[in-house]
Amino acid sequence: MAASDRIVLGPLVGSIDQGTSSSRFLVFNAKTAELLSHHQVEIQQKFPKEGWVEQDPKEILKSVYECVERTCEKLQQLNIDITNIKGIPRAIGVTNQRETTVVWDKKTGEPLYNAIVWLDLRTQSTVERLLQRIPGNNKSFFKFRTGLPLCTYFSAVKLRWLLDNVEEIRQAVADGRAMFGTVDSWLIWCLTGGKNGGVHCTDVTNASRTMLFNIHTLDWDPELCQFFDIPMEILPKVRSSSEIYGLMKSGALTGVPISGCLGDQSAALVGQMCFQDGQAKNTYGTGCFLLCNTGQKSVFSDHGLLTTIAYKLGRDKPVCYALEGSVAIAGAVVRWLRDNLGILKTSQEVEKLAAEAGTSYGCYFVPAFSGLYAPYWEPTARGIICGLTQFTNKNHIAFAALEAVCFQTREILDAMNKDCGIPLSQLQVDGGMTSNKVLMQLQSDILCIPVVKPSMPETTALGAAMAAGAAEGVGVWSLNPGDLTAVTCERFEPQINPEESEYRYARWKKAVMKSMHWETSEGPSNGDTSIFCSLPLGFFIMSSMIMLIGAKYVSGTGK
Repeated sequence: MAASDRIVLGPLVGSIDQGTSSSRFLVFNAKTAELLSHHQVEIQQKFPKEGWVEQDPKEILKSVYECVERTCEKLQQLNIDITNIKGIPRAIGVTNQRETTVVWDKKTGEPLYNAIVWLDLRTQSTVERLLQRIPGNNKSFFKFRTGLPLCTYFSAVKLRWLLDNVEEIRQAVADGRAMFGTVDSWLIWCLTGGKNGGVHCTDVTNASRTMLFNIHTLDWDPELCQFFDIPMEILPKVRSSSEIYGLMKSGALTGVPISGCLGDQSAALVGQMCFQDGQAKNTYGTGCFLLCNTGQKSVFSDHGLLTTIAYKLGRDKPVCYALEGSVAIAGAVVRWLRDNLGILKTSQEVEKLAAEAGTSYGCYFVPAFSGLYAPYWEPTARGIICGLTQFTNKNHIAFAALEAVCFQTREILDAMNKDCGIPLSQLQVDGGMTSNKVLMQLQSDILCIPVVKPSMPETTALGAAMAAGAAEGVGVWSLNPGDLTAVTCERFEPQINPEESEYRYARWKKAVMKSMHWETSEGPSNGDTSIFCSLPLGFFIMSSMIMLIGAKYVSGTGK
């Protein structure tokens, strides 16, 4: 194909979307927000012990490079001139799984341990030890500085565990070689040169998820660092969410500036164009995250929500805050049904199974694999499936799994409505799970309000691209509301009466109560039946499924 035959679209902006389950690189037309091409690589999660969740930082980095190269190849196959990215103006944004903690050696460029993923529970004993140093064991003691409760979710306790348990990291800190960061920091450092001059930075949204960051001063808090005994010299420099951090130093996009950085949920808020006070979105990914923009005022919740930084779109721009309801397990429950139980061949199959059932037939699933996040913040909860009968089959369990995602969203939406005082009249949604029409209809039924899904669901990546393209020195994307292209949407209206919705929700809440305080830090003792409390949920469910499926085969009805 001759160069003259290539399609020239105007400035393009790339977006690295590094999530818990996969890495992606997407390219958007900066004038229309149209997604032109993308590539995705699934990321392996490691579970070395019960409750531990890790990933290989080098695998994460490799997957990002692969996604960039393959996307550029696809653009060329589409006859799109990639010099629109490489030319001026041009930009790349980064959005990432938050709280996941990486420590690496700045001299060798090598990770000093696997990344500890945000879902990881190994730090519960660390949290309990830290709570003993707080008056009244108050989990919310630092809430008015950080917006966060003290729990296993956030980066500070993961970093504290690494310093307490990994000799190589302790030695690297002592030698002045250690660098800490969330996944955005790791990627930006590597992509801008790594050990050969890489930029060690993060943005305010990711920093606000560490428990080391003061959301009012917008900087690392010396007293918090002292409390957690974290050396401040290993922390990245905090920057705004939209400015040039450095240039790509290798690959197809060498020389392109990285100029946008947002934690994934903040990126989705920007991508959904929720720039006004009171606008909210819910993202359905590995977890589920409902954010409501509260403008330049930090609002503190009385109902179990987090106060977090929504974005700061430029060095001289004001910071905006959000209230957030965080659910640990959403899409991860589908992956669990696929990988742990084997009742799905692909994640997409869950929609078909649930549609065939049309009901959970009284089965309720509380996927508290990592405890319960908002509004409970209860690390001792564990996953349960209750209401099983001999009639229950894998279709009902698939339906109950999707319903669980919707019930968890209902819980955080109820909390959001109480804190904000004005109930949402509709819910804007995005994320990979929103392609599941059964899930979206269930969500509308359970909330009793419309659910509105943009026709272009990649709003997380779009938000990072918008931040990158709007950065000073790039200037190819306008964030003025009047200049933003209207996004077409699909609406799902409630189809059941409110009484039925309330009945099902009440049953769900009953199941949640049964999941509470299932695990204790003491563990089993004396060989008694308490040992069963620590066995994985999959053991019990697999046993039930074997009996159910076995009965079908014996009766000649199995496939």
